[in-house]
Amino acid sequence: MSEDLSLNELREMIRKYVNERDWEQFHNPKDLALALNLEISEVLEHFRFKNNDEINSYIKDFKNKKELGHEISDVLYFLVRLADVMSIDLPHAFKEKFEVMKEKYPIEKAKGSSKKYTEL
Repeated sequence: MSEDLSLNELREMIRKYVNERDWEQFHNPKDLALALNLEISEVLEHFRFKNNDEINSYIKDFKNKKELGHEISDVLYFLVRLADVMSIDLPHAFKEKFEVMKEKYPIEKAKGSSKKYTEL
């Protein structure tokens, strides 16, 4: 069983890691956003040219699942770091945005539909 970490604990782990390596100088918003995008691309590589059945089979392999987990963790690292550098309270921003999403996609209109809110 894995240890549950709060977002604040993750942020502090990342801060310590960055500070110990003197990487603050490289962690400006633009470069963090670029790094985040690059890491998302690495996640997408695991799905390229695979249909849903192939993806389900692929992820059953422990090595593939572990590699994908590492790539997703890289995305989380840069997302948390970018929010921290920009002084964005990520849990608060998420909760606020989630409320907006619930308004845009009310259950009675959105349930079972993949339409964008402007089409509902």
